[in-house]
Amino acid sequence: MKIACLIPARYNSSRFPGKLLAKALGKTVLQRTIESALGAFEPEQLFIATDDERIARHVEEVGASAIWTDPSHLNGTDRIAEAVEKTPALEGVEIVVNLQGDHPLIARATLKAAVDILLSDPEAVMSTVAAPLTEKEAFFSPHVVKTVLDLHGNALYFSRSPLPYCKTGLPPKALQHIGLYCFRRDFLLKYSHLPASPLQKMEDLEQLKALEHGYRIKVAIVEETTIGIDTPADLTQLVKFLEKEKANVG
Repeated sequence: MKIACLIPARYNSSRFPGKLLAKALGKTVLQRTIESALGAFEPEQLFIATDDERIARHVEEVGASAIWTDPSHLNGTDRIAEAVEKTPALEGVEIVVNLQGDHPLIARATLKAAVDILLSDPEAVMSTVAAPLTEKEAFFSPHVVKTVLDLHGNALYFSRSPLPYCKTGLPPKALQHIGLYCFRRDFLLKYSHLPASPLQKMEDLEQLKALEHGYRIKVAIVEETTIGIDTPADLTQLVKFLEKEKANVG
């Protein structure tokens, strides 16, 4: 089974422009994401899909492989689909991991869980991961995406709203979605051409497009969440976490 991990990386971000090149204790967010990915994948399995010269130059500086893509893509999934479709080195790849460039602390176990749950179901075309959500503030935050599953580990829905409703406030099994996806190659190329769906547009969550078009998404439950860098405040949180880790090691 040939597997590749692709990191879609654009420079512009509405809430934090240039965030992938922002530094935390001497390393950029993107560099830390690349290093985390290399904990689970070999260098020849890892590619960064970008449309920005600054990103591409940095990728080369840290010894990774960049693939140039069209700047008009609206999301990372479309960007990696183009990269997979046109890159000779990715011919024959059967499973494509879509890792967001702003997840610098993604764990090897999390990456493995996403791949394993897709491989466990021959009929599954796509997978993702979620972690237990224990903080009430995060549960009610629109910046934290929640998900609910059926009894077979398939996603029923994803939302920025509190999900599911619980009269006591925080449900005992609330789940936070982590923006990591695995696709079977054929479905990835098909998915990128599906029209945007109403709920996808309303929630601004691209994974809802798959659900609305009738496809299942397998969800692996992992124990630890990861810090996604969406705002300068998130970068500050990352720095504090790294400083604490460094102090514990020291």
